[in-house]
Amino acid sequence: MSGIDLGNGIVGAILGVVFATLFQQWTQELWFKARRRSAGVVRSLTYRQEPGRAWTAFSLGPLHTPALIVEGDGDRAIASESVHVQVLEGEVELPEEMAEWRAEIEAEENRAAETGERRPVWNGPRYAVESVEVSRTALDEQSEVHLRLRPTDYYTFLAAQQLDRRLPDGTTPRDRYLDPDAPLASPAFLQCSFAVNVAVVTADDLLVVSRRSDRVRMAPGLWNSSVNEGLSRHIDSAGRNAPELHAVARRGMREELAIEPHEYGLTLLAFVLDVSKRHWSAHFYARLTDLTGEQLEARMGRGVADRWEHETIEYVPFRTADVTRHLLAPDRRHRWAPLAPSLFHLALVHVHGRASVERTEAQVLRRL
Repeated sequence: MSGIDLGNGIVGAILGVVFATLFQQWTQELWFKARRRSAGVVRSLTYRQEPGRAWTAFSLGPLHTPALIVEGDGDRAIASESVHVQVLEGEVELPEEMAEWRAEIEAEENRAAETGERRPVWNGPRYAVESVEVSRTALDEQSEVHLRLRPTDYYTFLAAQQLDRRLPDGTTPRDRYLDPDAPLASPAFLQCSFAVNVAVVTADDLLVVSRRSDRVRMAPGLWNSSVNEGLSRHIDSAGRNAPELHAVARRGMREELAIEPHEYGLTLLAFVLDVSKRHWSAHFYARLTDLTGEQLEARMGRGVADRWEHETIEYVPFRTADVTRHLLAPDRRHRWAPLAPSLFHLALVHVHGRASVERTEAQVLRRL
C-alpha cells in the first residue's frame, strides 16, 4: 500500500468516527426531544382526563352560596312515597372536647333563666342526620331517598355549630372531621339540623319572601324562604313514628303563614345541604289555589302562630327576571340565608322550565 492510500485510509477512518459520533449525538437529541414531547402529551392527556369537582354549590352570577343540591333538579317532583325516613336508636354523642362546649351552653342558659336577664334558649328535642342515600327505581328511574336520623337536642346543635372553634390540639372540628373533597361525608354529631324550606306562590303569581327576625338564634336578619320549619322530635314524631316531611311542611305553612292544607298544592323538589354549617333541607314548592297576595297579607294581619320568626314579608312577581333581580339586588345579595336562593331557583325551574329560566337568568346577569 502506498503512502497516499495509507493517508487516505487514516483520514477516512477519522472522518467516519467523527460522523458516527455526530450522528449518534443527533439521534440521541432527537430521541430525547421525542421523549419529552411524548411525556408532555401524556401529562397533557392526564391533566385533561382529571375529573372536575362533581359537587359544586349553588351560585348565580355574583351570588355564591354553600347550598349543595344533593338530589332533585326542580323539573321532576320527588314523590312522598319515595322518601323513606328511619329513626335510629341512641342519641348523638359529641367528642369529649365538644361535649365541654355543650356543657358551657347549658350552664349559660341555666344562668340566664335564674337571673332573668334574657329569655333562655329552650333545649328542644331535634334530629341529627346520620345519612342521606339516593337511588333510582328500576323501571322509570324515579328518585328514592333514604333518610336516616338519630335523636339529639338543641344544645348539641349549638355546640356542633362551632365548626371553626379551636380544639386543644389547635385544630377545629372542620379540620378534623370534614373533608372538603367529600362534602357528603360527615359524622352525625355535626349534622344536628334538618328543616323544610317552602317557596310559596300566591294565586296571583307572587312569591312570598320573608326576612328572619333579629331575635332568632340562627341567621338573624337574613332574607329567607317563605316558610322554614325544623324537624321536631316532640311535634313531628307523635306516637314514636318517624317524621313525614310533607307533614312538617304543612305544619310550617300553618304556623308561619296561617295557611291550611286544603288551600294549596305541595311539591317536594330537592334535598339540599349547606356545606358550611352542615344544615340539611327538603326544598318544597307550594302554590296557593285561591289566596292572593293581598288576601294572604290580610289573613296574617289577623294572627299567625309564629309571627315573631319573621321581621318582614315581601311579595315578588313570580317571573324569572323579577325573582333573579330580587336575588341579586346589591342591598341583599349578601343578606340571604344560605339555602333560600337555590330554593327559589328550583321553584322557577319547576314552573317555567330549566331552559327558559337559565336563558332569562343569563339575560339579567348580562345587564348587571
